[in-house]
Amino acid sequence: MSEGFDFNGAVVWITGASSGIGEELARQVAARGAKLVLSARQQSELERVRDACLAAGSPDALVLPLDVADHAAMPAKTRAVVDHFGRIDLLVNNAGISQRSFCVDTDFSVYRQMMEINVLGQIALTQAVLPVMLEQGGGHIAVTASVAGKVGAPMRTGYCAAKHAVMGFFDALRTEVAADNIAVTTITPGFIRTNVARNALTADGTPLGRDDDDIAGGMAVEDCVREIVAGFEAGTPEIAVGGEMELGLLKLKRENPEQAFDLLAQMAADARAGARPGGR
Repeated sequence: MSEGFDFNGAVVWITGASSGIGEELARQVAARGAKLVLSARQQSELERVRDACLAAGSPDALVLPLDVADHAAMPAKTRAVVDHFGRIDLLVNNAGISQRSFCVDTDFSVYRQMMEINVLGQIALTQAVLPVMLEQGGGHIAVTASVAGKVGAPMRTGYCAAKHAVMGFFDALRTEVAADNIAVTTITPGFIRTNVARNALTADGTPLGRDDDDIAGGMAVEDCVREIVAGFEAGTPEIAVGGEMELGLLKLKRENPEQAFDLLAQMAADARAGARPGGR
């Protein structure tokens, strides 16, 4: 376990900050006195979040539009943050997109988007920020992965592949930068009430456009983020957050993988029969 993170006065850069976990994280750490960099694609939504963060107590909040699929933009965006604040204390790689389709039906372009956005975008930004943290003598890097980064869930072959890759990358990075006073945190949410299902890509690459039962019945995003913030403050390197079913599945995968596989196969059979559209 690493030393706990103190948000008061820290410069915290959050991607995917215009909605969901990213937006709520920005609000909650703003109340703890963090200075914020808010990134996503929609400037108007970022400005809305900025205003809320300033009202909540943030001393400063920079709106920095960013498409994480534009990997070449990362160095210039990083320089803009350093020019404004002088440093970066915590980078939260939170932007991402999910999937809802069976492999046999899925256009290959959907898999490409899963990797470009959920994996390569996180790596590109991390590589741009890492030299800044090395020069300033420390920092903290985090990524929002998923329970799907630990288990293989039906109708998410691309999403699971991407989140497993993210977990592997950041677990390996943790080992490389531990001696440089840089902490790495992985976050593995389960079913959280956000727009993740609505925005998930279907077989032809179009958004699902609706909630599914698991997400609709999931943990409130405010409660999820409270646990994430507490994990940062406690120095927890891997923060698992969600309901009993998701966290129980993580435990089952460790202790009885064959039973976990059987359970997930039954979920796939139910989804194919139209009994459950699935969740994150």
